[in-house]
Amino acid sequence: MILPACTWIKRFTRRLIERDPVRYRGLREDLVAANLGVTLDRYLQKTFLVSGLFGAFWAALTFVVLRFAAFPQASISIYNIFAIHPPEFVLVDPMVGILQIIVSVVIFILAAYVASFFFLKYPSLVMKNRETRINLLLHHAVAYMYAMRQGGAEMMVIFRAISRNSAIYGEAAHEFRRIVRVTDYFGYDMISALRHLQETTPSEKLREFLQDLISVVESGGDVTDFLETRVRIYQEEARFEQKTFLSTLQLVAEAYVTLFVAGPLFIIIVMVVMGFMSSTPILQLSIIIYLLVPVGSLFFILFLDAVSIKTEGIEQYTGAHWLNEFDDVRIEERIGDEPLIRQLQYYDRVRNLRTFLRHPLQAFLIKPNRTLYVTVPVALVYVALVFYTVPAYPDLEVFIDVLDDHLVVALLIVLIPFGLFYHLWQKKVMAIEASIPDFLDRLAGINRVGLTLVQAIAILEKANLGVLSYEIKKIKRDLEWGASIQEALIRFEERIRTPAIARAVTLITTANRMTGSIGDVLSIAARDATMSETLKRERQADMFIYVAIVYLVFIVFLFVVIVIDIRFLSVLSVTDSLTLTGAVTSTPLESVTIATFERLLYHACLIQALFSGLIAGAMGEASIRAGVKHASVMIFTTLVVFNVFL
Repeated sequence: MILPACTWIKRFTRRLIERDPVRYRGLREDLVAANLGVTLDRYLQKTFLVSGLFGAFWAALTFVVLRFAAFPQASISIYNIFAIHPPEFVLVDPMVGILQIIVSVVIFILAAYVASFFFLKYPSLVMKNRETRINLLLHHAVAYMYAMRQGGAEMMVIFRAISRNSAIYGEAAHEFRRIVRVTDYFGYDMISALRHLQETTPSEKLREFLQDLISVVESGGDVTDFLETRVRIYQEEARFEQKTFLSTLQLVAEAYVTLFVAGPLFIIIVMVVMGFMSSTPILQLSIIIYLLVPVGSLFFILFLDAVSIKTEGIEQYTGAHWLNEFDDVRIEERIGDEPLIRQLQYYDRVRNLRTFLRHPLQAFLIKPNRTLYVTVPVALVYVALVFYTVPAYPDLEVFIDVLDDHLVVALLIVLIPFGLFYHLWQKKVMAIEASIPDFLDRLAGINRVGLTLVQAIAILEKANLGVLSYEIKKIKRDLEWGASIQEALIRFEERIRTPAIARAVTLITTANRMTGSIGDVLSIAARDATMSETLKRERQADMFIYVAIVYLVFIVFLFVVIVIDIRFLSVLSVTDSLTLTGAVTSTPLESVTIATFERLLYHACLIQALFSGLIAGAMGEASIRAGVKHASVMIFTTLVVFNVFL
């Protein structure tokens, strides 16, 4: 049944496109600009198939719900101001079945339409996201192009080199990769490939750059001067683009505080009051706390992750190419060297273990994720011991209350070490990145007087560059042991693996391979690093107030919940009945309801603490992992407050 349906969808899609190609021209352009790697007919086939399945699922679910739902056999009457009395209409069994089918068909149409609308708009959303990423990274890519052009590289060689550095230059490198692809596989010349990219790129900024580049190349102008000018212009424009980006973050922060912190707090207050008149608000409050707030917070986290540049990607960006030129050379082993060889092999095996035993915390500072290998098993063992030692209380509410605190402690065992070591690692990296502009400026000045990079490193070893001085000593030591300047810088990048350092190392090594006089390139790299550091500080200063607002709103949330619990629930728990103002009777207050509300309020504070901390890190430091320390502080505060004051 599925294969004939897919074949029918394929034929229907082809006829639809052939009948009205203009209608789907915009979608085709969005698919190309979004770089989704799928053709128009294949995307429409998936759209129709998934939309149909989505609509069928909700239609079937609606039919089942209506089938087993109990409908009262009552007449339907309509009240209106004109006093028109329509004939009475009574639902009977056949009419109920027809109504169920009609409602299911309507749900199918609505669900399928919503799904298809989302799929048709999805490429444009991806395209706009790519446009933002291209614009934010284009000035780094143009600086790299200028470094290679300064050394005399041809433009196609530059495009091939930058397309291989997608880990550093992101979507900008993916765009230049299209030039390489169409020239290698479709026979385009460079000018035609540039015009093709100009037509398909989603970035207006890149489109203007390509148009000016084509004009310079065709007119025989100086491409090096053009690239140098563009680097300076783009570095100035990057500040304005970040201000626009920060405005978006501010809007997101205010929306999160309003919708998912203040909003749930208001609903909790209302439902706690209503909960003593019926049990229905308990279910509704549970849905809000356990479903709506986490899902909404995850949506905001994903949105922040989608619109932000990934500054926390930890990977090796620059690689050294080892040439196996002497594979055919025979190695002669001298007699008497066997013990030394075995000793070296043994040292290689135990070197990492000895290093870890000497400096156990250093391994966690280099890679904070390693803490999870220790803390997760410890937390699981702690939970297992809790289940083994906690007695089986006959009252379920008491058992849940006892178990809650232990689960929170287990969660803190996992979060606190990771947040602490990540904060220390981030603090070290930020100190090193803050010294990079001064380091590059001094390298440029020394290189301009005629000294090489190796000699410049030897001079800078004695300079005071803060935290970076220790790393420069390591670079100097690698050079003394026979490593080239490229290898020494690549090892420096491996030790401190951040995008800012990766861009600087890639720029320096590339320019040094092309020419020995790279003073101008180092100056460009220094200005680029200075601008990046300035933008980072501006973002931290602008978003610090919103991180503080997240903390203050969470404290208010926690304070209001504590007041509700102490001044309202605790007082009512010792009262036999709740007397309503103006009411003749009273509603009995059950202790189970009080315990249920207290547990819901406790869980609401814990959930708010976790997601508020993660969002604070995503907004203030552009890193979800940086929010772990905020989440740990808030969760620990919630645990202490509920155990001390309640």
